[in-house]
Amino acid sequence: MNTHSFWLFALASLMLNITPGNDMLYVIARSTGQGIKAGIVSSLGVMVGCMVHIMAAVAGLSAIIAQSAPAFNIVKYTGAAYLIYLGVRSLNSKKRLFHINVDIQKLSYKKLFWQGIVTNALNPKVALFFLAFLPQFLDMKSGNTQWQILFLGTWFDVSGTVVNILVAFLFGKIGNWLTHSARFVQWQKRITGAILIGLGIKVALSSSK
Repeated sequence: MNTHSFWLFALASLMLNITPGNDMLYVIARSTGQGIKAGIVSSLGVMVGCMVHIMAAVAGLSAIIAQSAPAFNIVKYTGAAYLIYLGVRSLNSKKRLFHINVDIQKLSYKKLFWQGIVTNALNPKVALFFLAFLPQFLDMKSGNTQWQILFLGTWFDVSGTVVNILVAFLFGKIGNWLTHSARFVQWQKRITGAILIGLGIKVALSSSK
């Protein structure tokens, strides 16, 4: 894939990874309630669980691409519409605070790791997001699409893990204040919404060429 597409993907991945989703909220809860190390272990579990969705995306998207170009375009347009929908919903969200239960049962690090895997691997929204997000950055002309999907998915997973580990350190120190900061929650919603809508529009414009 060309350098421009990769850096666009890397930037989009970073911006999306720094906006809280279910996985980050899980890490936040564990870091705030049980400490930094618990948050780091949970982050590593989430990373392994995410690989399940990446391998599924490699198999599923590769099969669609091999079947027909029009079928892949349908997936790509549907994915763009889904990203825009998520962006609009994020901007319209009325959520003011993170509702995180910090009074949770403390678990062993082994159990935290496995819980992180299950939390991500069994989340259908993650699979749907990968099917919507990854196709927007594939270079169909260069071929080897299965390796492109694997590379992009792994990059997204690793960068997300780095962010989650940093979050574990941050919320392990000042988690109680951040979870009750209305301004923090509002800004992360705005950033998420703008990124997702921008990605959807970018796909629509590039696909019309």
